[in-house]
Amino acid sequence: MTTTRGRIDKRQAILEGAFTVFAREGYAQSCVQDIAREAGVAKPTVYNHMTDKATLFRHAIEAAAQAVLDERVAALEPLAAPGDDLSVTLEEVAGALLRLHTDGRSCALRRLLYSEVTHFPDILDIVRESGPDRLTKALADRLARLALAGRVHTTDPDLAAEQFLGLLLGPLEARTQMGTRSLDDSDLRELARAATRTFVRAWAEQPAR
Repeated sequence: MTTTRGRIDKRQAILEGAFTVFAREGYAQSCVQDIAREAGVAKPTVYNHMTDKATLFRHAIEAAAQAVLDERVAALEPLAAPGDDLSVTLEEVAGALLRLHTDGRSCALRRLLYSEVTHFPDILDIVRESGPDRLTKALADRLARLALAGRVHTTDPDLAAEQFLGLLLGPLEARTQMGTRSLDDSDLRELARAATRTFVRAWAEQPAR
């Protein structure tokens, strides 16, 4: 058991070290020795876990995308019990998602995706499977439960989830110029508030009689 646990820990350290080096240097300029040093392991240990640098790159991207997804799905948790004012909870969730989308790891992941996708076309599918599609499904599940409770008025929670994320991430990408410009917390709060206001009017307010 200890041996298995140690192997898992070393693999995790290698993947985290690899992502750090790839994000800092780019794929072409990164070397396995630097990754081993970052991970705190010997170079042969890296090869014992991964056959080559390309395989390591793909696994590092996948692990980072999964970590990003886990954090974003966790940010949806307040929607399980939103309290009396749904708009307050939605704005809280919106703000958390925006902060996660603009944190260092998320930005590094997008930069690597943009810069290396022509050399590694399959990483687009890797990121998609551990990213936007699954986040949308997780949000749709939350919204479906709210619809059953009469808090959201939709028969298509998938569409509602897509639109909520679109209201958040579309303006964010425009204002950050696809992640090349940083926003302060007040800007993120403004985006969260505007997206929530529009979503609530479309999907959560009772229609006028």
